[in-house]
Amino acid sequence: MPDTQTVQTTVGGLRAVELSFRPTLDIQGGTNIGFISRTHLNTPGLGILMPEVYRPVADSSGLSGELFELELMQLMEAVKGLTESSVIFKWVSIRIPIGVLKDGGSAEQADKMCQKYAVATNEIAFVVPPEVLLDTSEDVVKGISRLRRHGYHMILPDFGDNGCPFLKLSELEVDYAFIAPSVIAQVAQKDRTDKAVEGIIGYIKSMGVEPVADGVKNSTQAETLYGLGCNYCAGPLPGDYIALDEILDRSHN
Repeated sequence: MPDTQTVQTTVGGLRAVELSFRPTLDIQGGTNIGFISRTHLNTPGLGILMPEVYRPVADSSGLSGELFELELMQLMEAVKGLTESSVIFKWVSIRIPIGVLKDGGSAEQADKMCQKYAVATNEIAFVVPPEVLLDTSEDVVKGISRLRRHGYHMILPDFGDNGCPFLKLSELEVDYAFIAPSVIAQVAQKDRTDKAVEGIIGYIKSMGVEPVADGVKNSTQAETLYGLGCNYCAGPLPGDYIALDEILDRSHN
């Protein structure tokens, strides 16, 4: 990771990167277990860029490490703000690029950032790119394991999506597997489909990983998923991405 003092943190008076957050809920209790973050870029010439636009370019050009450093700094500030406002959460997430994941010093560098902001490592979750299922190289596997040993939560998104190599999950020490919205969209429509989803949930649990249903839109889906063995959900029903300030404002009302 680059030195934070060398990274440009603002663009035209705005933050170069801006995080927003959505909750992950305990279906039965209705409590928030963690926030998934999403980052957009503020650029001087192109305006606001969303992840699907800038991520491929950043990853291929070697800029993802610098962006990650800025995101991590802002994430630490968010965790402190949530804690000071007594918002209920276990962790707040940030996407970690594969290049950073393979970096042998990524865990130690993240530790230094946690120490600087007085944030516990178990309050941070790293979302690994779904491409890791196609790149279970030794560096990737060791990178995930090292971060987990340092106390960070690890999240695998989009599990079960088209072309997902299920067996690769056995090689990755992640805490949560978010089942893809494309799978969850079919829940509570046909018994056979629900059986298939139940099989996915059971397989994830058999690997010692906690399944989270992503893309849940209504209470019928949530109740069905809970009956199929999935305890947590994210998506439109729990809430979409909002700014940190809005979360803090709601906590004060």
